[in-house]
Amino acid sequence: MELGELKRAWHEAVLKHEKEILGLEMDLLSICVRNRANYFTFVQTLYPMRFSIFSIFLIVSTALIAQRPTEAQLRWHEHEFYLFLHFGPNTFTNVEWGHGTEAEDVFQPSALDCKQWCRVAKAAGAKGLIITAKHHDGFCLWPSAFSKHTVRESPWKNGQGDVLQELSEACREEGLLLGFYLSPWDRNHPQYGTPEYNEIYVQTMTELMTQYGDLFEFWWDGANGEGPNGKKQVYDFRRFEKVAAQVQSQAVVFSDIGPGCRWVGNENGLVGETNWCTLDTAGFKRGLGAPSNDTLFHGNYNGAAWIPAECDVSIRPGWFYHPEEDNKVKTKEQLLHIWLNSVGHGANLLLNVPPDRRGLIHPNDSAALVEFAALRKTLFGTNLAKAATVKTGKNRVETLTDALTTTFEAVENQWIQIELPAEQPLKYLQIKEHIANGQSVRQFEVEGWNAATQSYEPWGASTTIGSRKIVALPEGATSSKLRVRVTAAKRWPVELSEISLY
Repeated sequence: MELGELKRAWHEAVLKHEKEILGLEMDLLSICVRNRANYFTFVQTLYPMRFSIFSIFLIVSTALIAQRPTEAQLRWHEHEFYLFLHFGPNTFTNVEWGHGTEAEDVFQPSALDCKQWCRVAKAAGAKGLIITAKHHDGFCLWPSAFSKHTVRESPWKNGQGDVLQELSEACREEGLLLGFYLSPWDRNHPQYGTPEYNEIYVQTMTELMTQYGDLFEFWWDGANGEGPNGKKQVYDFRRFEKVAAQVQSQAVVFSDIGPGCRWVGNENGLVGETNWCTLDTAGFKRGLGAPSNDTLFHGNYNGAAWIPAECDVSIRPGWFYHPEEDNKVKTKEQLLHIWLNSVGHGANLLLNVPPDRRGLIHPNDSAALVEFAALRKTLFGTNLAKAATVKTGKNRVETLTDALTTTFEAVENQWIQIELPAEQPLKYLQIKEHIANGQSVRQFEVEGWNAATQSYEPWGASTTIGSRKIVALPEGATSSKLRVRVTAAKRWPVELSEISLY
């Protein structure tokens, strides 16, 4: 049924068969979602005086279904992989959570080199770095005007140093993105646990957002313990969000409930195979009041807001550097497993690589990252789909192999066929949705051509796609063609932007 037919049928139902309106409202919802029309506005044109309770429910439902990323979130999805740097007094005291009572003179890196951090990040294929500008101990890696527990009070560079300034300059030189972690919990600040602290946090956050250039991400940890006065803080996150949006609108803000991206519910670097980029946040808080870990792991099918998952994990057992962990660095194989189950499931990967007491990334960490990058290049360096013929039915399709995120192919429940020039070994299939218009795919299947039997056979299946889904093909798979079909979706047609084959 199209809009014109629906309008006539609606008026007939109002006059003759009031009970039919419920079914027509369902038709209207389907049309509005398909055409991205405003349900509420169109109901007014149909029958201005009639708004059933079900109509109001459908208005809300339409809003939930049509969630899409902002421009900043679209850019963030493309970054895929970047490094986390936990660095501060904990590096020198050998603990994970400082108490806030540590003397400032413990912070004295002997050879700090932010350019080395950036060189390692680039060699790893990471797009940027996020550093713990202030962890729970309250120590600031820059000379903040709102704290007396900073690098200014340390002997490092005779109190004239600024780690964040050096890192921001190094990132600009190397073409890397920069982000900051700023712990709301502060175990040192004397105003923590009072209403005044929220103003101090806002001013501190504003310092970071105005003095070091553009940020791609800003990190809020959910921890909320006691301060030096024994009190806990009631954070004014509503105000924090408003200030962040005003000062650094292009920065995606991380927390348990966003608003830019969400914690994934674990610190193993993994997200669910089913991973919706939408999340319901009403009634939830950051920290102990957050959605369940399982919800964060999978997202919400009809979540009210676009809040995609970010997977955080450390290359070592701990988050800060500990010399006893020098031989416990994750291998390239372990890192690949994490990457396939984070980036490969449509999330971004934030891999922690903590600088050591010299202020350098340890050689063992650096070597593992370089090996990890080389392994990814071996596996994903050549996209075989570029030389393939891709078809939907009998029609050849160019948009799925043009490597452009702005183009897409709208498909119904039909096979997409990928024909290679010759039979060859195949290991991975990557497929992407055009998420600028939201996330739709609920399930898809993959089949490979068996030359011996002259028929297709099942090669795999998965659920959501979102920004990307990487599917491992059967061990030892060899073929000259394969095909993909979306079998279930939130709405049709689905919009696919890219298919890659490796």
